[in-house]
Amino acid sequence: MFASAIVGRKEVPSKLRQLLNVESGINDGLALPVVLLLIAAAAPTSGHAESSLTKIGLELLLGLVFGIVLPMFVTALVRFRHLGAEPKLQPLLPLAIGVILYALCHLTHANPYLAAFSAGAVLTARSIEAKEAFEPLGEALAELAKFAALLVFGALLTPSLFGDLTFGGYVAVVLAIVLIRPASLLLSLIGTRFTPKEKLVAAWFGPKGFASVVYGLLVLQAGIPQGEEAYTVIAVCIAFSIVAHSSTDVPIARLFDINEPADTCVPAARSGELGPSADRSGAAQRKG
Repeated sequence: MFASAIVGRKEVPSKLRQLLNVESGINDGLALPVVLLLIAAAAPTSGHAESSLTKIGLELLLGLVFGIVLPMFVTALVRFRHLGAEPKLQPLLPLAIGVILYALCHLTHANPYLAAFSAGAVLTARSIEAKEAFEPLGEALAELAKFAALLVFGALLTPSLFGDLTFGGYVAVVLAIVLIRPASLLLSLIGTRFTPKEKLVAAWFGPKGFASVVYGLLVLQAGIPQGEEAYTVIAVCIAFSIVAHSSTDVPIARLFDINEPADTCVPAARSGELGPSADRSGAAQRKG
Protein backbone atom coordinates (compact mmCIF):
# COMPACT_ATOMS: atom_id res chain seq x y z
CA MET A 1 0.00 0.00 0.00
CA PHE A 2 1.27 3.49 -0.90
CA ALA A 3 0.07 5.10 2.39
CA SER A 4 1.92 3.11 5.02
CA ALA A 5 2.45 6.17 7.22
CA ILE A 6 -1.31 6.61 7.51
CA VAL A 7 -1.93 3.00 8.48
CA GLY A 8 1.06 2.77 10.84
CA ARG A 9 0.72 6.02 12.81
CA LYS A 10 -1.12 6.04 16.12
CA GLU A 11 -2.04 9.69 15.64
CA VAL A 12 -4.47 8.64 12.93
CA PRO A 13 -7.87 7.46 14.26
CA SER A 14 -8.02 3.69 14.51
CA LYS A 15 -11.23 3.41 12.47
CA LEU A 16 -9.58 5.26 9.57
CA ARG A 17 -6.48 3.07 9.76
CA GLN A 18 -8.66 -0.03 9.84
CA LEU A 19 -10.69 1.18 6.86
CA LEU A 20 -7.62 1.73 4.70
CA ASN A 21 -5.96 -1.47 5.86
CA VAL A 22 -9.00 -3.67 5.28
CA GLU A 23 -9.77 -2.02 1.95
CA SER A 24 -6.25 -2.64 0.68
CA GLY A 25 -6.69 -6.36 1.30
CA ILE A 26 -10.33 -6.93 0.36
CA ASN A 27 -10.28 -4.77 -2.74
CA ASP A 28 -7.45 -6.80 -4.30
CA GLY A 29 -9.22 -10.14 -4.17
CA LEU A 30 -12.61 -8.81 -5.21
CA ALA A 31 -11.27 -6.93 -8.23
CA LEU A 32 -9.15 -9.79 -9.57
CA PRO A 33 -11.99 -11.86 -11.15
CA VAL A 34 -13.36 -8.75 -12.87
CA VAL A 35 -9.92 -7.88 -14.28
CA LEU A 36 -9.34 -11.40 -15.60
CA LEU A 37 -12.79 -11.65 -17.15
CA LEU A 38 -12.37 -8.29 -18.88
CA ILE A 39 -8.98 -9.37 -20.24
CA ALA A 40 -10.56 -12.55 -21.59
CA ALA A 41 -13.43 -10.58 -23.13
CA ALA A 42 -10.89 -8.42 -24.98
CA ALA A 43 -9.64 -11.46 -26.94
CA PRO A 44 -9.48 -10.83 -30.72
CA THR A 45 -12.06 -13.42 -31.89
CA SER A 46 -15.44 -14.28 -30.38
CA GLY A 47 -14.79 -18.03 -30.29
CA HIS A 48 -11.47 -17.53 -28.59
CA ALA A 49 -13.07 -15.10 -26.16
CA GLU A 50 -15.74 -17.63 -25.18
CA SER A 51 -13.16 -20.36 -24.59
CA SER A 52 -11.00 -17.94 -22.62
CA LEU A 53 -13.94 -16.94 -20.45
CA THR A 54 -14.70 -20.60 -19.73
CA LYS A 55 -11.05 -21.32 -18.94
CA ILE A 56 -10.71 -18.32 -16.63
CA GLY A 57 -13.99 -19.16 -14.91
CA LEU A 58 -12.71 -22.67 -14.20
CA GLU A 59 -9.38 -21.32 -12.96
CA LEU A 60 -11.12 -18.89 -10.61
CA LEU A 61 -13.44 -21.60 -9.31
CA LEU A 62 -10.56 -23.99 -8.63
CA GLY A 63 -8.58 -21.25 -6.94
CA LEU A 64 -11.50 -20.41 -4.69
CA VAL A 65 -12.10 -24.08 -3.81
CA PHE A 66 -8.42 -24.76 -3.04
CA GLY A 67 -8.16 -21.54 -1.04
CA ILE A 68 -11.09 -22.57 1.17
CA VAL A 69 -10.61 -26.33 1.50
CA LEU A 70 -6.85 -26.54 2.06
CA PRO A 71 -6.54 -24.19 5.08
CA MET A 72 -9.63 -25.72 6.67
CA PHE A 73 -8.13 -29.21 6.23
CA VAL A 74 -4.72 -28.22 7.62
CA THR A 75 -6.13 -26.34 10.60
CA ALA A 76 -8.28 -29.38 11.40
CA LEU A 77 -5.21 -31.63 11.29
CA VAL A 78 -3.05 -29.50 13.58
CA ARG A 79 -5.71 -29.60 16.27
CA PHE A 80 -4.73 -33.22 16.93
CA ARG A 81 -2.24 -33.55 19.76
CA HIS A 82 0.42 -35.45 17.78
CA LEU A 83 0.19 -33.29 14.68
CA GLY A 84 0.51 -29.84 16.24
CA ALA A 85 3.57 -27.72 15.51
CA GLU A 86 6.17 -26.61 18.02
CA PRO A 87 5.52 -23.09 19.31
CA LYS A 88 8.64 -21.68 17.63
CA LEU A 89 7.58 -23.26 14.31
CA GLN A 90 3.98 -22.04 14.35
CA PRO A 91 4.76 -18.95 12.19
CA LEU A 92 5.75 -21.34 9.39
CA LEU A 93 2.34 -23.05 9.26
CA PRO A 94 0.62 -20.41 7.07
CA LEU A 95 3.76 -20.22 4.95
CA ALA A 96 3.66 -23.99 4.41
CA ILE A 97 -0.02 -23.75 3.46
CA GLY A 98 0.90 -21.10 0.92
CA VAL A 99 3.63 -23.26 -0.62
CA ILE A 100 1.31 -26.27 -0.91
CA LEU A 101 -1.43 -24.05 -2.30
CA TYR A 102 0.85 -22.63 -4.96
CA ALA A 103 1.93 -26.15 -5.97
CA LEU A 104 -1.71 -27.23 -6.34
CA CYS A 105 -2.50 -24.18 -8.43
CA HIS A 106 0.53 -24.79 -10.64
CA LEU A 107 -0.43 -28.43 -11.25
CA THR A 108 -4.12 -27.76 -11.90
CA HIS A 109 -3.83 -24.29 -13.51
CA ALA A 110 -6.02 -22.83 -10.77
CA ASN A 111 -5.76 -19.11 -10.16
CA PRO A 112 -3.08 -18.60 -7.48
CA TYR A 113 -4.08 -15.00 -6.66
CA LEU A 114 -7.66 -15.84 -5.74
CA ALA A 115 -6.50 -19.00 -3.95
CA ALA A 116 -4.07 -17.01 -1.79
CA PHE A 117 -6.68 -14.34 -1.06
CA SER A 118 -9.37 -16.83 0.00
CA ALA A 119 -6.89 -18.97 1.96
CA GLY A 120 -5.75 -15.96 3.97
CA ALA A 121 -9.33 -15.03 4.79
CA VAL A 122 -10.23 -18.59 5.81
CA LEU A 123 -7.09 -19.08 7.88
CA THR A 124 -7.67 -15.81 9.72
CA ALA A 125 -11.24 -16.81 10.56
CA ARG A 126 -10.47 -20.42 11.49
CA SER A 127 -7.23 -20.06 13.45
CA ILE A 128 -6.54 -16.90 15.42
CA GLU A 129 -3.39 -18.52 16.84
CA ALA A 130 -1.92 -19.05 13.38
CA LYS A 131 -2.78 -15.50 12.37
CA GLU A 132 -1.09 -13.97 15.41
CA ALA A 133 1.97 -16.21 15.08
CA PHE A 134 2.43 -15.51 11.38
CA GLU A 135 1.71 -11.78 11.41
CA PRO A 136 5.28 -10.49 12.09
CA LEU A 137 6.84 -12.89 9.59
CA GLY A 138 4.07 -12.30 7.08
CA GLU A 139 4.49 -8.53 7.15
CA ALA A 140 8.23 -8.84 6.54
CA LEU A 141 7.72 -11.28 3.65
CA ALA A 142 5.00 -9.10 2.15
CA GLU A 143 7.24 -6.03 2.18
CA LEU A 144 10.06 -7.99 0.53
CA ALA A 145 7.69 -9.30 -2.14
CA LYS A 146 6.35 -5.80 -2.78
CA PHE A 147 9.89 -4.46 -3.05
CA ALA A 148 10.85 -7.13 -5.59
CA ALA A 149 7.73 -6.53 -7.69
CA LEU A 150 8.23 -2.77 -7.58
CA LEU A 151 11.79 -3.28 -8.84
CA VAL A 152 10.41 -5.19 -11.82
CA PHE A 153 7.75 -2.56 -12.36
CA GLY A 154 10.27 0.27 -12.05
CA ALA A 155 12.51 -1.33 -14.65
CA LEU A 156 9.63 -1.06 -17.12
CA LEU A 157 9.19 2.68 -16.48
CA THR A 158 11.40 3.95 -19.29
CA PRO A 159 11.40 7.52 -20.64
CA SER A 160 9.92 6.22 -23.91
CA LEU A 161 6.92 4.86 -21.98
CA PHE A 162 6.06 8.33 -20.67
CA GLY A 163 6.65 9.74 -24.16
CA ASP A 164 4.28 7.24 -25.78
CA LEU A 165 1.33 8.35 -23.66
CA THR A 166 -0.91 10.82 -25.41
CA PHE A 167 -2.25 14.04 -23.94
CA GLY A 168 -5.64 12.39 -23.47
CA GLY A 169 -3.92 9.58 -21.58
CA TYR A 170 -2.35 12.05 -19.15
CA VAL A 171 -5.74 13.69 -18.65
CA ALA A 172 -7.24 10.28 -17.85
CA VAL A 173 -4.43 9.59 -15.36
CA VAL A 174 -4.94 12.89 -13.53
CA LEU A 175 -8.71 12.47 -13.46
CA ALA A 176 -8.37 8.91 -12.12
CA ILE A 177 -6.14 10.05 -9.26
CA VAL A 178 -7.75 13.32 -8.20
CA LEU A 179 -11.40 12.87 -9.18
CA ILE A 180 -12.76 9.47 -10.24
CA ARG A 181 -11.51 7.20 -7.48
CA PRO A 182 -11.80 9.77 -4.65
CA ALA A 183 -15.36 10.59 -5.74
CA SER A 184 -16.33 6.91 -5.80
CA LEU A 185 -15.04 6.40 -2.27
CA LEU A 186 -16.73 9.54 -0.97
CA LEU A 187 -20.02 8.23 -2.34
CA SER A 188 -19.48 4.88 -0.62
CA LEU A 189 -18.86 6.64 2.73
CA ILE A 190 -22.16 8.53 2.71
CA GLY A 191 -24.08 7.72 5.88
CA THR A 192 -21.02 6.49 7.81
CA ARG A 193 -19.75 7.94 11.08
CA PHE A 194 -16.48 9.23 9.66
CA THR A 195 -15.77 12.94 10.04
CA PRO A 196 -15.39 15.05 6.88
CA LYS A 197 -11.61 15.15 7.34
CA GLU A 198 -11.43 11.38 7.69
CA LYS A 199 -13.57 10.91 4.57
CA LEU A 200 -11.30 13.20 2.55
CA VAL A 201 -8.19 11.35 3.73
CA ALA A 202 -9.75 7.98 2.93
CA ALA A 203 -10.79 9.24 -0.51
CA TRP A 204 -7.29 10.49 -1.25
CA PHE A 205 -5.45 7.32 -0.22
CA GLY A 206 -7.91 4.61 -1.16
CA PRO A 207 -8.66 2.51 -3.02
CA LYS A 208 -5.10 2.43 -4.33
CA GLY A 209 -2.59 -0.26 -3.57
CA PHE A 210 0.04 -2.67 -4.69
CA ALA A 211 -2.42 -4.85 -6.61
CA SER A 212 -2.53 -2.21 -9.36
CA VAL A 213 1.02 -3.20 -10.28
CA VAL A 214 -0.01 -6.87 -10.60
CA TYR A 215 -3.08 -5.99 -12.68
CA GLY A 216 -0.97 -3.86 -15.01
CA LEU A 217 1.50 -6.69 -15.55
CA LEU A 218 -1.40 -9.09 -16.23
CA VAL A 219 -2.71 -6.78 -18.94
CA LEU A 220 0.75 -6.53 -20.49
CA GLN A 221 1.29 -10.30 -20.51
CA ALA A 222 -2.19 -11.13 -21.86
CA GLY A 223 -1.32 -10.12 -25.42
CA ILE A 224 -4.74 -8.56 -26.05
CA PRO A 225 -5.27 -5.88 -28.70
CA GLN A 226 -4.14 -2.46 -27.48
CA GLY A 227 -2.78 -4.17 -24.38
CA GLU A 228 0.45 -2.17 -24.53
CA GLU A 229 -1.48 1.10 -24.76
CA ALA A 230 -3.61 0.09 -21.79
CA TYR A 231 -0.51 -0.89 -19.81
CA THR A 232 1.07 2.48 -20.60
CA VAL A 233 -1.89 4.31 -19.07
CA ILE A 234 -1.90 1.95 -16.07
CA ALA A 235 1.86 2.25 -15.53
CA VAL A 236 1.89 6.04 -15.69
CA CYS A 237 -1.11 6.21 -13.36
CA ILE A 238 0.64 3.93 -10.85
CA ALA A 239 3.85 5.97 -11.08
CA PHE A 240 1.97 9.22 -10.45
CA SER A 241 0.09 7.56 -7.59
CA ILE A 242 3.33 6.40 -5.95
CA VAL A 243 4.78 9.91 -6.10
CA ALA A 244 1.59 11.68 -4.99
CA HIS A 245 0.54 9.40 -2.16
CA SER A 246 3.94 8.36 -0.83
CA SER A 247 4.95 12.02 -0.52
CA THR A 248 1.77 13.15 1.24
CA ASP A 249 1.14 10.31 3.71
CA VAL A 250 3.44 11.65 6.45
CA PRO A 251 2.25 15.32 6.32
CA ILE A 252 -1.41 14.25 6.29
CA ALA A 253 -0.83 11.80 9.14
CA ARG A 254 0.60 14.64 11.24
CA LEU A 255 -2.61 16.64 10.80
CA PHE A 256 -4.37 14.24 13.15
CA ASP A 257 -4.02 14.89 16.85
CA ILE A 258 -5.74 12.37 19.12
CA ASN A 259 -6.06 13.75 22.63
CA GLU A 260 -5.26 11.45 25.53
CA PRO A 261 -8.15 10.38 27.77
CA ALA A 262 -8.80 12.73 30.65
CA ASP A 263 -8.14 10.07 33.27
CA THR A 264 -4.55 9.64 32.06
CA CYS A 265 -3.64 13.25 32.84
CA VAL A 266 -4.20 13.39 36.58
CA PRO A 267 -2.72 16.40 38.40
CA ALA A 268 0.03 15.40 40.77
CA ALA A 269 -0.49 18.25 43.25
CA ARG A 270 -3.34 16.67 45.18
CA SER A 271 -2.63 15.32 48.63
CA GLY A 272 -1.41 11.75 48.81
CA GLU A 273 -0.48 11.37 45.11
CA LEU A 274 3.24 11.89 45.70
CA GLY A 275 3.53 9.09 48.23
CA PRO A 276 4.00 8.92 52.00
CA SER A 277 7.30 10.81 51.95
CA ALA A 278 5.68 13.85 50.36
CA ASP A 279 2.86 13.80 52.95
CA ARG A 280 5.38 13.69 55.78
CA SER A 281 7.34 16.54 54.20
CA GLY A 282 4.21 18.65 53.94
CA ALA A 283 3.26 17.90 57.55
CA ALA A 284 6.74 18.91 58.71
CA GLN A 285 6.48 22.21 56.86
CA ARG A 286 3.09 22.91 58.47
CA LYS A 287 4.54 22.27 61.92
CA GLY A 288 7.42 24.59 61.21
